[in-house]
Amino acid sequence: MSSPLMPTATAVWLIDNTGLTFKQIGEFCGMHPAQVQGIADGEVSVGIVGRDPIANGELTQEEIDRCQKDENARLVLSNPVADVPQPRRRGGRYTPVSRRGDRPDAIAWLIKFHPELPDSKVGKLLGTTKATIMAVRDKTHWNSQNIKPRDPVSLGICTQMELDETVKAFSHLRNEEDTDKLMEEVKASVAADAASVPLTPYELKKQEMQKEEAYDHRAEAEAVFGKSSEEETDETDAKADAVKDFENLFKSND
Repeated sequence: MSSPLMPTATAVWLIDNTGLTFKQIGEFCGMHPAQVQGIADGEVSVGIVGRDPIANGELTQEEIDRCQKDENARLVLSNPVADVPQPRRRGGRYTPVSRRGDRPDAIAWLIKFHPELPDSKVGKLLGTTKATIMAVRDKTHWNSQNIKPRDPVSLGICTQMELDETVKAFSHLRNEEDTDKLMEEVKASVAADAASVPLTPYELKKQEMQKEEAYDHRAEAEAVFGKSSEEETDETDAKADAVKDFENLFKSND
């Protein structure tokens, strides 16, 4: 079955603008439902702008409406998308000098999130050598302590279309266990990135207000000075009333 020209961007649009299930979107875009769910939860492919398949002639509104009414129905492309001709490259991929220092980070990202990709494909996608890939993988790279996994698309080393095509070609090598592990790693990575971002003045003020609302002056005073005699008397009276009610209950039954 043919897939849209830009599967990830199309999936983002379908999630935001339709009521299709993750399975239907995944089948249409050539993705695993767990990956589609990760996009919907904001844990995968963060920052990608959705691509309208209706405006690009890949789907019709009638086709989307048909599949929204039947969860078992599958979306069908309106017209097969022709391959976009790419200019022929001689030798390896050219990477601008300003981006070459980012390639180890991109290699680490692919090794972590797409371990099914062979080194030859990673090298072709990023324009690097197998020796560099092995050094990053074995942590023998001269700059290993500063390498941090980063998306090669956000670094400008490759396009989203090239990454999607490469991952899709080897998606059959990834099993369910690898997918679950990937989702856990993505969640942990997103949480770590969110924790490292400094809070805005608004968020700081909001946290302070929440702490003030949750703060109990009375409880703190009791912890420091103990309960007042009046409060203790009230509690004693309440306990005595409860005992009396309990005794009256049994007397009435007798």
